[in-house]
Amino acid sequence: MTQLHCYVPDDIAQQVQYRASQAGLSVSRYLTELIKRDVAADKSWPEGYFELFGQWEGARLERPEQLPLEERLEFK
Repeated sequence: MTQLHCYVPDDIAQQVQYRASQAGLSVSRYLTELIKRDVAADKSWPEGYFELFGQWEGARLERPEQLPLEERLEFK
C-alpha cells in the first residue's frame, strides 16, 4: 500500500483528528475514506459520450400508432 505525506495547518489537523475520533477511525483510515469518496465522485461520463445523440444513420425511426386507453373501474 502506498503512503502519502502531506502538510496541513495545525487547526485543520485538529479538526481531522476530532472527526476521525467521532467516526471511531484512525486518522489514516478517516482520510482514506475521504479520499475514496472524492475519487469516486470524480467519475463522470467519458469524453464525447453524449455526442452520439442525433448520429443515427439508419432508416428514420417512427413511433407506432398508439393503442386506445383502456377503461378502468373507478376507486370509491
